[in-house]
Amino acid sequence: MPKFLFRCAKVAARTRPGRTVRFRAAAVAAVVLSLLLTACGGGASGNGDGKPVVLTTFTVLADIARNVAGDKLTVESITKAGAEIHGYEPTPGDIRKASKADLILDNGLNLEAWFGQFVEGLDVPHAVVSEGVEVMSISEDSYQGKPNPHAWMSPVNVQTYVDNMVRAFSELDPDNAAAFAANGEAYKAELQAVQDQMTASLAGVPENQRALVTCEGAFSYLARDAGLKEVYIWAVNAEQQATPQQITRAIEYVKANQVPAVFCESTVSDAPMQQVVEATGARFGGTLYVDSLSEADGPVPTYLDLIRHDAEVITKALTAGAGS
Repeated sequence: MPKFLFRCAKVAARTRPGRTVRFRAAAVAAVVLSLLLTACGGGASGNGDGKPVVLTTFTVLADIARNVAGDKLTVESITKAGAEIHGYEPTPGDIRKASKADLILDNGLNLEAWFGQFVEGLDVPHAVVSEGVEVMSISEDSYQGKPNPHAWMSPVNVQTYVDNMVRAFSELDPDNAAAFAANGEAYKAELQAVQDQMTASLAGVPENQRALVTCEGAFSYLARDAGLKEVYIWAVNAEQQATPQQITRAIEYVKANQVPAVFCESTVSDAPMQQVVEATGARFGGTLYVDSLSEADGPVPTYLDLIRHDAEVITKALTAGAGS
């Protein structure tokens, strides 16, 4: 077996502490077979259009990358719309897709816990798009002191993501560097407009109601930009369910501060937050999007739609009945 294919099979079969074997022997064989069948085929892209392929770890990054790439690159996402990114389990097909990519983009900041083993042994360059952002730390639970990975929830931070993508794409395809730079500047202007719109709309939330209570602590950057107090049930979605202590803590905060509405994210169950609603009388303000875009016909098919949606849902819920 060629050395490269051996390494890919080795990645597929690897285990993590406390975890079951990710891929059984049959899955490993499937990886090796699919790679053998495609290793000698066409160009790296394998899509027939001759464009370099950029593979991102999740749909939000893919949408941002497409705005920078324009029609010069083919951009794909490993995860599908609606998928939970934190505890994602790569498939043999994912490894085959990655082996054919020309560049892989990941968020970094410990978001993709599976990513290091995913790319180990793959002879494909990758770039961390969060490099250079002003990182906020998680302040509670077992993740205390670690970086909060949801830096894309600030359109200001995403402008740094764009700069990193422009640089990586220009290295990948120097002939189109000018196009990437122009696309990046145009998209950064849109990002700033969305940032200004978001902060202006959330500025109308009364001071005593400026608390954003969510299931996951994924809104630190958005809350910072909008001047909101962030409260959450758990710090990071990491294959755990809410504990009674976490739910009680959220209930006590909502009661003590008369928070009018609470929220939960699209990729997790809102059942724990519904317990907070029942115990406090606060409204369930709606579903927020963080880790994944929706399908094309859904409420947040693009990153800009995601930020606009979340800002609108938060503002409406927190200001409803404010004058009564």
